[in-house]
Amino acid sequence: MIFGSPTRYLGPAIALLGLACTGRALSAAGPLPDPATDEPIAMSKGQPKAVFAGGCFWGVDAVFKHVRGVKSVTSGYAGGSAATALYDIVSNGRTGHAESVEIVYDRAQVTYGQLLKIFFSVAHDPTEMNRQGPDEGTQYRSAIFYASEEQKRVGQAYIEQLTAAKVFPRQIATEVVPLKKFYAAEAYHQNYLAEHPTSAYIKAYDLPKIEQLKVQFPDIYIARSR
Repeated sequence: MIFGSPTRYLGPAIALLGLACTGRALSAAGPLPDPATDEPIAMSKGQPKAVFAGGCFWGVDAVFKHVRGVKSVTSGYAGGSAATALYDIVSNGRTGHAESVEIVYDRAQVTYGQLLKIFFSVAHDPTEMNRQGPDEGTQYRSAIFYASEEQKRVGQAYIEQLTAAKVFPRQIATEVVPLKKFYAAEAYHQNYLAEHPTSAYIKAYDLPKIEQLKVQFPDIYIARSR
C-alpha cells in the first residue's frame, strides 16, 4: 500500500510498543459507568446517525461494525469544508477536518449514550490531545460531532460524568462540536480492517480494540467476517 500516513506502516519494534500503549489506554479506562443521561429510546422514528472522531478511522470504524444495533459505519471527514475532504489534503493537519466515522444505528437496539460508552471505553483514548497512538495532528483529535441539541446534551453530560468519577488518569480531551457536514472518505478506506487484517498497523493498534469490545461488551458484541 502506498497511500496513508507513514506512521501507519510500522516496523516490528514500534508495532509492539504501539500494542503496549493501546493496552495501557484500554486498561486505564476500565469498565466505564453507563451514561446517567441518554436519549429516549422512542425519541423519533427512523435510524439516527452519530459522528465520532477518535484517531485513525480504520479502528473506530471496525469497533462500531461489531456493535449490535449498528446498521452501517462509514469512514470519512468532519470539521472542514468539502474542498478539503480528501485524504491527501486532510493529512496535512490544517484543514479543520478530523478523521471520523458516521454511524447509522437502530435506537431500539442501541442508544446514543451506549455508543458513547463504547467510544470512550474501547474505540480510542479520549485523553490524547490531537493524536492517537503513533498518529499525530489535529486530524486525529477526539471529537463528538453532534447533529442535534439532544446529542450535544448527552455527550456533554457523559464527559462531565466520567470526569467527576475520575475514571481516567488524565483530563478528557474530547471536543463536543456541532456537525456541519460529514464527508465520506475514499473507497480504499472503507471497511479497512476487514480488508487488511494482517497489516502491522491493524494488528498493533486496531485488533486489540475489537478484543476489548468483546470482553467489555459481550452482550452487545456481534461477530462479523467482513
